[in-house]
Amino acid sequence: MDELLKACDTAITQCLGVQKHETLLIIGDEPLRKIAFSFFEAGKKRAKDVILLEIVPREIDGEELPSAVTHIMKNVNAIIAPTSKSISHTRVRMEASLSGTRIATLPGVTEDVLLRGMLADYEKIALRTQKLATILSKAKKARIETENGTSVSFNLSNRGAHADTGVIQKPGSFSNLPAGEAYIAPIEGDSDGTIVFDGSFGGIGTLREPIKIEIKEGYVSSLSGGKEAEELKKIFKKAGKSGTNVAELGMGTNEKAEISGNILEDEKVMGTLHVAFGDNSTFGGLIESSIHLDGVIKSPTLYIDDIKIMEKGRLLNI
Repeated sequence: MDELLKACDTAITQCLGVQKHETLLIIGDEPLRKIAFSFFEAGKKRAKDVILLEIVPREIDGEELPSAVTHIMKNVNAIIAPTSKSISHTRVRMEASLSGTRIATLPGVTEDVLLRGMLADYEKIALRTQKLATILSKAKKARIETENGTSVSFNLSNRGAHADTGVIQKPGSFSNLPAGEAYIAPIEGDSDGTIVFDGSFGGIGTLREPIKIEIKEGYVSSLSGGKEAEELKKIFKKAGKSGTNVAELGMGTNEKAEISGNILEDEKVMGTLHVAFGDNSTFGGLIESSIHLDGVIKSPTLYIDDIKIMEKGRLLNI
């Protein structure tokens, strides 16, 4: 078995826990056809039935899937979705999860990201991520500070956080792969300040120049930077106001992940934080949008209820 098939097999067996009597669905698209087919080949050795479904590539992360796919997704035991754009924050995915299907999404995954990410110790990631998710769930507010100008606060009151651990073995469980983040939907309309993104940004890749975003009452009020900032402005304009909603605050927990320009991996890098914009209706928020885009912040200091839990990218007592 070659290295790619081994990585696919790890995802199928250790993460999703696929059994011999189950049906596994692989959802792919043309850009990730090779990886989707590798999952299909690995899955044939582990599941009773394996279905390979190729969809037309979505234009942007979070764009809905065809409604006809919903029926299939609700009637299989497990799904692995290596697609060029993320289907994680779609209603179709959420409805399938609610029906009991176990789902792993791998938006924009590359062979390098898959091989690197599946080398991680997922037992340790699960413990670390669950602990941070518990801290976020109990929090009333969060504040991020960085040396290059980030100073932003979020209201987290009465919002439950989620732990993306990579262990997807209970009915209805869902995770990205490679995994490793604790995340939460801040209260809509109650985030304010400045964020300087200096790692990467969903839909754009690694940032050559920082993108500075001003947040006022939970929405983007202004945006500046270089060419990549101009590109992001166009995405926000197309999505409308809902796309500029502060949708998520997340913490990377995977020590094997690296900033690669692929947001699937970048948002998992331990020692980083990410803030997403757009849809948060699939994980506890109230805003529906055609997009969900994450931006990564390197070396942040994070305060939860005025207690410092991360200093310049180093977790404290976690």
